[in-house]
Amino acid sequence: MHEVFSPSSAAKTGLGDAMHDMRSARALVIDSNLTSRSILRTMMADLGVPGDRIKQVGRYNDARAELERTRYDIVLCDYHFGDTRQTGTDLLDELRAGNHLPFSTIFVMVTSEASYAKVAEAAEAALDCYLLKPHTHNELAGRIRVARLRKQAMADIFKALETEQYEEATKLCLARVEAKSEYWIYAARIGSELLLRLNRHDEARALFEVIDATKAMPWARLGIARAHVEAGQIPPALRVLDALILDSPGYADAYDVMGRAHLQVGDFERAYQTYQKAVSLTPNAVGRLQKMGLLAFHLGHTDEAAEVLERAIAMGLGSRSFDFQSVVMLALTHFAKDDGAALHKCVNQLLRAHERKARSARLRRMYELVQVLALVQQNQGTEASRRLKTMAREFGQPDYDYETAGNMMTALTRLRERSLDLPDADAWMQRLASRFCTNKPLTGMLCMMVASHEPYGDMLRESYRQLSALAESCLAQAKNGAPAKAVETLLQRGADTGNARTVELADMIWQRYLTQLESHTEMAARLQDLLTRYGRRPASETDG
Repeated sequence: MHEVFSPSSAAKTGLGDAMHDMRSARALVIDSNLTSRSILRTMMADLGVPGDRIKQVGRYNDARAELERTRYDIVLCDYHFGDTRQTGTDLLDELRAGNHLPFSTIFVMVTSEASYAKVAEAAEAALDCYLLKPHTHNELAGRIRVARLRKQAMADIFKALETEQYEEATKLCLARVEAKSEYWIYAARIGSELLLRLNRHDEARALFEVIDATKAMPWARLGIARAHVEAGQIPPALRVLDALILDSPGYADAYDVMGRAHLQVGDFERAYQTYQKAVSLTPNAVGRLQKMGLLAFHLGHTDEAAEVLERAIAMGLGSRSFDFQSVVMLALTHFAKDDGAALHKCVNQLLRAHERKARSARLRRMYELVQVLALVQQNQGTEASRRLKTMAREFGQPDYDYETAGNMMTALTRLRERSLDLPDADAWMQRLASRFCTNKPLTGMLCMMVASHEPYGDMLRESYRQLSALAESCLAQAKNGAPAKAVETLLQRGADTGNARTVELADMIWQRYLTQLESHTEMAARLQDLLTRYGRRPASETDG
């Protein structure tokens, strides 16, 4: 990694220039040992960072909170924490997952010989550099100088990223790759990630392949697999992943992508086994624990789901990037076990989260659903039924998403097992199926959520079959000279159900037959309205 990310020999003569503005830098020293922390702080002060701009923390949660709320130019992080089993690598994973670590921040891991291999693997993923204990002042200074020089050389790209000019940042990266200028592989890596974000999957894969050809780095091969997965090309993705894991069996990120690939084709048991492996490699990685716990629950491994989700919540609840879906799933496990006290704890956790983010519809709906479970557990079925009817009025809201629908379907299935009187349950299930059965993998996941009541699974599969038949019919209609009629049919269905696939298919036909449809101005306005309301939103727009 150091050879790839180091500057050219001509650039090395300017290493001193990389330190000239250290007086404006902000540094964070993370180490559970007070003496080590003080030594690192002194070293940073000797490098020119003002004492009042150097923050020290010794606990994992304090470090995470500090990096989530404050921007730092340099982070020195010890691999081990005395207050938890979590490590510096776990912290780095959480920060990456929550987008809390700017590209311009230098992250240096300080490690002992015993943990060198794990830190070296992390370096492949996101580290700027690492220091092996014991280290000297000059060694630390040298690492930071090289890293800052690279950051300065890439400043135009980072500025575009920070202002969310992703197209511009991509152009800058590709220009650097084209010219093979200094740090072009680093630029290629950022450019590849941006191309994936912009749904330019083939270009991203091609760029990862260019990187892989130069050094055969695991993260480049993983990028190739990710591009395949994003494009829905699962067999080639799995071939790349199988080969990568054979060569690097301890590369946990590879199991993450493989788990996604298995989910995308509906192989939930293999996805679960894959996430089990990822958790075995990184037992304190909150995000991986959450994924494993959710799948364990839906596959019926209730005891294991409860244990894994409890661990994830205990370690991650204080993080801004914590996913409260884990609390909903844990509440469902407690409901299944009729554990009222534990269920009440989940209600309170969601209430506090909702109070902190009162405008989050996602958190509100989670809280309301878990409240219903608690009411049923307390034998207040009439009140629970009343609240469910109120919640059902939101099924057609544009911000009512797939995850919330899945939670509702899961809850309705579990409530049926309690013989709760819900005369509208089947109609609610049908309404959700008509909206959210948009493709085979997503329909398969919903079927997994209602597996304990087979008629609901049949309802979901039939809803998807009808949608597929409608899509095929409308495409044939457009091809045979009646695109306006096809678009009109799809718009009516989209307006009735809120199904994103019907609306997007209408848009696809519209774009393809634009010359035949451009006079239908009223239809164009309806299409745009439905796209705005029900078209797929990027993941970054979700809240809570």
